Amino acid sequence: MTDSSAVSIESVSKGFGRGAASVRVLEDVSVEIGSREFFTLLGPSGCGKTTLLRLIAGFETVDQGQITIYGQDVTQVPPFRRPVNTVFQNYALFPHLTVEQNVGFALVEQQMPKDKVRVRVGEALEMVRMQSYARRRPAELSGGQQQRVALARALAPRPKVLLLDEPLSALDLKLRKEMQIELKLLQAEAGITFLFVTHDQEEALTLSDRVAVMQGGRILQMGAPRDIYEAPTHRFVADFIGDINLIDAEALPGNGIRLAGGGRLSLPHDARGKITLAIRPERARLVATGAGQLQARVVHTAYLGTALVHKLLLADGGTFLLRQSDLDGPRPPVGSEVGLALPADSLRVLVQ
Repeated sequence: MTDSSAVSIESVSKGFGRGAASVRVLEDVSVEIGSREFFTLLGPSGCGKTTLLRLIAGFETVDQGQITIYGQDVTQVPPFRRPVNTVFQNYALFPHLTVEQNVGFALVEQQMPKDKVRVRVGEALEMVRMQSYARRRPAELSGGQQQRVALARALAPRPKVLLLDEPLSALDLKLRKEMQIELKLLQAEAGITFLFVTHDQEEALTLSDRVAVMQGGRILQMGAPRDIYEAPTHRFVADFIGDINLIDAEALPGNGIRLAGGGRLSLPHDARGKITLAIRPERARLVATGAGQLQARVVHTAYLGTALVHKLLLADGGTFLLRQSDLDGPRPPVGSEVGLALPADSLRVLVQ
């Protein structure tokens, strides 16, 4: 663990059940999360991301491995003694208490003096801009306002790390996007580490300093959002994050690659035999028939306001998605033949 680490997970494994009915949920997971970092665990349902968050919170116990928070081994420490707090998917506000009573509940339970509670509650509500709602009850608030109250309640005890378990999933799409920005600004203002769990790829890319993509109880790839999107190293990561074209190919001696459709290209690689190439829809270009590395036929075009999206049928029977941001560029009609240029610096060789 480095001096700048907020949370250190070392070789953590976790399973549920016993004997033949046991299920391994996490398998030898190791990761370090930096101080004041917005770190996201991203993956589909059942990948282990929420279990890992619950282990950090202390709601579950590890089978093996160690969890350290700012240098303190908390592997066997109960939840209420860990310097963390959690915002859940359902905000779990007390309906009979006012907003300020909800926010100050944990502080009162800790027997903090009333004047100090009042100050802390005021600071937390100011941080989420809910001061004017202090006397209202949860039923009088919108979903977004309830979420702000839940955040204020979690921040009032001043945890060193805030754990967020899909806190935006109950909001409608427009409000969810607004709250993504609010959450990022709040993290910067609070100046503490946020550990965020989500299955929403866009949310992870929008909010995070770093993202860990999980599948089957393991972390497949970890890095800055741009690295995860632009340079996936694993087929699952490429397919899970945004739209992607996956092309069957064969690695040839040297830097040569032969595409399934017959085209060839030169691309540095260490692979042998059958491989998969990946390219984002916005990275490929339409060229004249007979040019480029692939030949295709336009089967559908959709206008999205900021781009045209073409669905293409390749010569080998596969499909290809191309996003064209140049609205003044060529617009091949449905049924027409086109060529596809695949820039070498936009192609990635993936492992299974």
